[in-house]
Amino acid sequence: MKIVIGSDHGGIHLKEVLKQHLAERGLEVSDAGTYTEESCDYPDIALKVCREITAGKAERGILVCGTGIGMSMAANKVKGIRAALCGDVFSAAMSREHNNANVICLGERVLGAGLAACILDAWLDTEFAGGRHERRVNKIMAIEE
Repeated sequence: MKIVIGSDHGGIHLKEVLKQHLAERGLEVSDAGTYTEESCDYPDIALKVCREITAGKAERGILVCGTGIGMSMAANKVKGIRAALCGDVFSAAMSREHNNANVICLGERVLGAGLAACILDAWLDTEFAGGRHERRVNKIMAIEE
């Protein structure tokens, strides 16, 4: 699975921790920035990550900012993206199992690195259940039309 990850300045430290965690899992990771602590605009990074997914260059994306809220709001404006802001393991698993989320948003200022890695693992390891959930996801995607 190819993953694209991005953060603004408020999430750069957690992004680096998660990149290392993903590498240890043997996953291919592409870093869409930012690369310094200099202030930047999270919508720009969210768009970069989401475009990688919608272009088929990555299967899933990870976005990190201070709270994850701004990234999730921006990502969900991109057609074809189902971004889930997750602060716990159960929500992360359900965002995949029931909603087929293709982007997870995390907040560096609200999550410790250990918890963030556990949340990410649950998200990566959970498959979409399909069935009745497929119908609902299709209805979500139809809203974009």
